[in-house]
Amino acid sequence: MTIASTLYRGGVLHCPAEPGATALLVRDGRIAWLGVDADAPVADRVVELDGALVTPAFVDAHVHVTDTGLVLSGLDLSAVRSAGQLLDAVAVFAAGLPADAVVLGHGWDESRWADAVLPDADAVGRAAGGRRVYLSQASIHSALVSRALLAACPQVVGVAGYDVSGWLRRDAHHVVRAAAQGAVSRAQRVAAQRVALRQAASVGIAAVHECGGPEISDEEDFTGLLALSGVGVPEVYGYWGEWGGARRARELGAVGAGGDLFVDGALGARTAQLSVPYVDGGGCGHGYLSAEQVRDHLLGCAEYGLQGGFHAIGDAALSTVLAGLAGAAQRLGTDRVRAARHRVEHAELADRRLIAGFVEFGVVASMQPAFDRLWGGAGRMYESRLGLARSLASNPVGAMHSVGVALAFGSDSPVTPLDPWGSVRAAVAHHSAAQRMSVRAAFAAHTRGGWRAVRMDREGVLALGAPATFAVWSTPAGVSGGLPVLEAADPEVRGVGDPTPLPVCRATVLRGDVIYQEGVS
Repeated sequence: MTIASTLYRGGVLHCPAEPGATALLVRDGRIAWLGVDADAPVADRVVELDGALVTPAFVDAHVHVTDTGLVLSGLDLSAVRSAGQLLDAVAVFAAGLPADAVVLGHGWDESRWADAVLPDADAVGRAAGGRRVYLSQASIHSALVSRALLAACPQVVGVAGYDVSGWLRRDAHHVVRAAAQGAVSRAQRVAAQRVALRQAASVGIAAVHECGGPEISDEEDFTGLLALSGVGVPEVYGYWGEWGGARRARELGAVGAGGDLFVDGALGARTAQLSVPYVDGGGCGHGYLSAEQVRDHLLGCAEYGLQGGFHAIGDAALSTVLAGLAGAAQRLGTDRVRAARHRVEHAELADRRLIAGFVEFGVVASMQPAFDRLWGGAGRMYESRLGLARSLASNPVGAMHSVGVALAFGSDSPVTPLDPWGSVRAAVAHHSAAQRMSVRAAFAAHTRGGWRAVRMDREGVLALGAPATFAVWSTPAGVSGGLPVLEAADPEVRGVGDPTPLPVCRATVLRGDVIYQEGVS
């Protein structure tokens, strides 16, 4: 039987093994040929690239797909800059909803407001016409809620993190989050998942790592998302973050028992666990797991042959994870621990000692360069929480890379947008010069690094016989060394406000199938 083939020709290919290649042939989902146009074989179909750049497609190594879809189709509060603007946005959005609807919003960040005073539960409820309201902060580790939602969750009173003002953290936040999301119908959830996955494909992402768990999404949401994987949308690799839940993770079809298995909280909510207190109050944050619990979870992962992983942001939380890894290594041997490629999500405050532990135990650092772009540098949230010196040492992607830590970049969407080239540029233009990476290294962390993080080492390259998973780009700023130009030539205008236009995705191909085509809905 003749297998249909497609020739893509007339482009610029990011293909280090064939640096002069301008064309590739796809057959049966794989790259069957690479070379120059003049030598191209006959194909059943020809796609003219017209000088476009072809690269391996991106992998987003940390997403929350349902939440992302709900934000994309719901109330986005990332642009509000005051309590008044937040209440106005809630009022406009709620006016179009039924009286019994739950208002779901996301993305407010009081650290970017001139006056960081938040509205209370009564004000939020009035703006929403008395409806139940759940508005997650940018970090998704705290939320503003209305009095009506608090009344619907009487069990939340007295739970750790509860505050009568309606700004909830820690366990109290988990209670109201579950109640708010429980009001979203299954059909709405599926629609939101499709919206998010289509958006990912439209920016050149061919695979995502979903970080689910009992405190993030219910099991039906998780398994329903996995069922969508790769069916005209990016592939989904699921992590189930439940302590001691390796067996359940396997039953649910997860690739790992980790992801958002919380060892601590977030810097924005002052719940990330630090060894030195926050400079703006709030103590040292909060730890959810002990080193012994980390160890026992990893031993359970070994029993079921699964990768483990943890959400850990603060240096104290990272110390707990590494102590747990050391405990597991005492039982299993360091080589077996390394072979599992356990993960840590975020790892924002890792110093040299902690980074050495990542190297020792072969830990994958799943990191989000956009965190530094949004909250790093002088005058921003990290400085207000940590002081300038500690803030500039945060998100140490360059230090991790320089000593060989395996990196996998992602967005933590909807915490930050699905924006892979923006994340690459954020790593290249880190606020601390010591943490900057080359475009090539950052691109590798956001492509091949994501595949390696799910132990699929042959993916993420344009090579003969490799899966035909790639993206086609318009590059308005040009191409250098097989990759887009992402920074201005003038060093004075580089950084967060760099005006250099980023590449625009023209097509995304997953194992030979086009999952996004510019101009085709």
